[in-house]
Amino acid sequence: MYHLSYFKSSNGSALIQLMKTYPFATLIGAHNGTPVATQVPVLVEERADGLYLTGHIMRKQDHHLAFLENPKALFLFSGPHAYISASWYPQPAQASTWNYLTVHARGEMKFLDENGLMEVLQKLSLHFESDSSQATVYNNLSDTYKLPLLKAIIAFEMKVDDLQHVFKLSQNKDEQTFNAIVERLEAGSEEEVKLAAFMKAERHGN
Repeated sequence: MYHLSYFKSSNGSALIQLMKTYPFATLIGAHNGTPVATQVPVLVEERADGLYLTGHIMRKQDHHLAFLENPKALFLFSGPHAYISASWYPQPAQASTWNYLTVHARGEMKFLDENGLMEVLQKLSLHFESDSSQATVYNNLSDTYKLPLLKAIIAFEMKVDDLQHVFKLSQNKDEQTFNAIVERLEAGSEEEVKLAAFMKAERHGN
């Protein structure tokens, strides 16, 4: 991770907002000394005693075994990103680069019992469906469907002990170059348009 002052956000709440907006995180640990990773949707919860991440993973896979062996975990959240061509710059004779947003959350993984698992599944399904009447919400599913699945997965909870980030958004560029980059991104893909919005918000302290 780049620990450069000009690639850090001045808005602390922006980190948590990015995690909530892009909750499909990469979960990283180690099993028998070998790095392991999996992608998992998580619920980002601000509680009285700190920031928590909750979700579930499949049992008896390397990502489960890793945290039974060593509970230390890293969640990597990624926002919009894009290639930034130096050909867009007013003075293009320099290196191209890549703009991106990432947040790294570290802590110790805690696995929950079956009651905890059911609570997490209900909270996750309600959060992502946003309508408690949907047939896909956990409490609305039949026991015949749910019970076999409960044996295959396990819920986790992690209190965030350390939160680091890089928001590499051309903060080190002069105004003319910055505006030229934003203009090209705003004419690009949906992801590039979103990245441009983050760049402007960070530039102007929003």
